[in-house]
Amino acid sequence: MAITAALVKELRERTGLGMMDCKKALQETDGDLDLAIENLRKSSALKAAKKAGRTAADGLLGLKVSDDGKRAAMVEINIETDFAAKNEKFIAFVGKVTDLVFERGSEDLASYDLDAERETLVQEIGENITLRRAAVVESCGGEIAHYIHTTQRQAALVEITGGDAELGKDLAMHVTAINPMVVRQAEVPADVVGKEREIAAAQAAESGKPAEIVEKMVEGKVRKFLAEVSLLDQPFVKDGNMKVQQLLKDKGADVTRFVRFEVGEGIDKGEEDFAAEVAAQLKS
Repeated sequence: MAITAALVKELRERTGLGMMDCKKALQETDGDLDLAIENLRKSSALKAAKKAGRTAADGLLGLKVSDDGKRAAMVEINIETDFAAKNEKFIAFVGKVTDLVFERGSEDLASYDLDAERETLVQEIGENITLRRAAVVESCGGEIAHYIHTTQRQAALVEITGGDAELGKDLAMHVTAINPMVVRQAEVPADVVGKEREIAAAQAAESGKPAEIVEKMVEGKVRKFLAEVSLLDQPFVKDGNMKVQQLLKDKGADVTRFVRFEVGEGIDKGEEDFAAEVAAQLKS
């Protein structure tokens, strides 16, 4: 049976797969559309399973905040490349997941039963996709400000009391851009402080100075570290001459907590051998 362009087009519309895959499937089934669909589903599932082992460190963030600023949700969905992250279906999927997390309130992405839809996207786009993490923030008395970068790769939620909407947005922008570890110095984990003190001591010991001087050097380095990672002690991103703490005092406001996501942070991308990857693709 002749494999017409119209038949290939119909198969593409019904499966969402590439033209060459559809044409090959129709040739193998002598134009039997239903059998071609069955075979494609089997082979595409296999392809999706193979892609599942590949690192997905790019992607997009989704963010949604209630109109009254009392509730917010943020998600990170990963895909392999920046190019694929611009795919309209991938963008729509991120939006759908964000809406679900906002509506249901669970941060456990595995509970949303999205495996079938995710696998279909993997087949259509040709890259591995992972639902990495979600955060749901409920107001404890203040309001939840938000900021998401235009690339949808960095975003933050900040709960503040007092102030106004502009201050909230500025603080969320600051957290997004500067990436503090905690709100206040006292919130830095003891093991983190201990590790910094250990590093500072090793560096100071190399100076050859007296022990009492070395001790002062160590404490000075630790104080500097704590100020650098604490939101309240950081220079405000829009005015480097003012600390965030002073800004809040002037506005009669305070920060309760924040959540910041950045696409791909903490993911081990590994060392990729480009030549070997190309050779493997040609072989397959």
